[in-house]
Amino acid sequence: MARSIRIIAMGLLLALSPLSVYATPPDTLPIPPHGVLGVGDAQLTPDFWIGLQAHPDQPMLTRAEIDARNAKLFAQDTTMHELAALPDTLSRAQVTGWIEHFSQRPTRTLYDVHGQVVPASTLDGLVNGVALDTIPEQQPVRYGLVVQRAALRSFPTTLRVFSRRGDTDIDRFQESAEFPGTPVAIIHASRDGQWLFVLSPRYAAWMQRQYVAVTSKDVALGYAAKTPYRIVTGDSVRTVFTPEQPAVSQLQLDMGTRVPLLQDLPPDQPVNGQTAYAAYTLQLPVRKDDGSLELVPALLQKNTDTAADYPSLTPRHLITQAFKFLGERYGWGHSYDGRDCSGFVSDVYRSMGVQMPRNTGDQAKSPALPHRLFTDADNHEARLKAALQLQLGDLVYIPGHVMMVLGQWKGQPWVIHDVGGISYRKPDGSLADIDLNSVSVTPLLPMLYGKDGSTFIDHMTSIVYMGASVRDKAANDARAAP
Repeated sequence: MARSIRIIAMGLLLALSPLSVYATPPDTLPIPPHGVLGVGDAQLTPDFWIGLQAHPDQPMLTRAEIDARNAKLFAQDTTMHELAALPDTLSRAQVTGWIEHFSQRPTRTLYDVHGQVVPASTLDGLVNGVALDTIPEQQPVRYGLVVQRAALRSFPTTLRVFSRRGDTDIDRFQESAEFPGTPVAIIHASRDGQWLFVLSPRYAAWMQRQYVAVTSKDVALGYAAKTPYRIVTGDSVRTVFTPEQPAVSQLQLDMGTRVPLLQDLPPDQPVNGQTAYAAYTLQLPVRKDDGSLELVPALLQKNTDTAADYPSLTPRHLITQAFKFLGERYGWGHSYDGRDCSGFVSDVYRSMGVQMPRNTGDQAKSPALPHRLFTDADNHEARLKAALQLQLGDLVYIPGHVMMVLGQWKGQPWVIHDVGGISYRKPDGSLADIDLNSVSVTPLLPMLYGKDGSTFIDHMTSIVYMGASVRDKAANDARAAP
């Protein structure tokens, strides 16, 4: 997750970059009525960007290469959690370390949804609710499955808090979200017992108890390995309405969610009171009254956007998947039934079986992902050269933000990203502010990071080469060289 960011773009003045390097100088990009530089109706369709690719159906990574990269990620990146490798018991120090990483008492002033200062007594109560004093010296690890889309929080509370009065989009206690069928390790409970501190494969935070069904380790970890299955390839789909099983009625399944199919029912047997011939019969987890797991059937219409396996990572599929989120409202930490910038790129890649760390800072420097880090030693020209060599699927990072490259057009790279807004200079020199607050297509090079005139590329912290196959490693090394 990354902070919400407003990227300042200068569409008419680019004093810090030599315009001669561009086939189409950024200061000549048209400004349409909606205000996003150079973007017309055509650029808001996946077909436009697919058409720029020389080999749109050639794999960028093979399935074997994706599997190898995923294995490397879990083996080398400490932000990821290989649940199968957890010991049967955890020490107090281990559990406390995970919890204290997120549940530190805030030192800055926070505001509630009404703009009122959150009292110190409230914060003290939240810290007390973490109940670190109840953690034993040694404790067994329990496991469960997430039963519906559920928020991950830095404290065991639904209280929404904000850094500024009136800015109620960025809830500072919201960390992320997990989806139905995600296995979790349960390592602690809040003092009131209504929250669980859980480890998921790519995060650790507090989740409401009602969203976790407790089961054995083998069942929890084996659920995701069941075959056959369906992969959600749409932005989200919902199961069929059923009064017989309210817990799985119109259940939201987000992009990249993998759900096993139930195979042992006779094809003419109704499922939850309905024929199953025009739907897939899923096997979904629900939480029983005693908190334990039950797997129940649920129907998913065959005309929904799902697949029998992960789509191959090709230019066509990558662009198509990314554009399914175009226009979705920005959602800090997967709030608002949406996602933020790092959640956007990771969910798109996850739909093709590619795993990533959750947050921008971790993605940008992950030891398992081919990347180039930038330092103060990299001058503007070196950074500009790297930007002009960006290819489809590359991820570009600045502090608190990530963008996915769509390709090169008009002599410069273009990106799709989940972003707060952009600004630029009008012909009369005044500053236009464009509130986007959604998944948007924009040019990259015209953007300014701040009002001091420094460019976006002057603040690049990293480029991650997500689409680079083993065959192309030498080419990547050459691209990354100063």
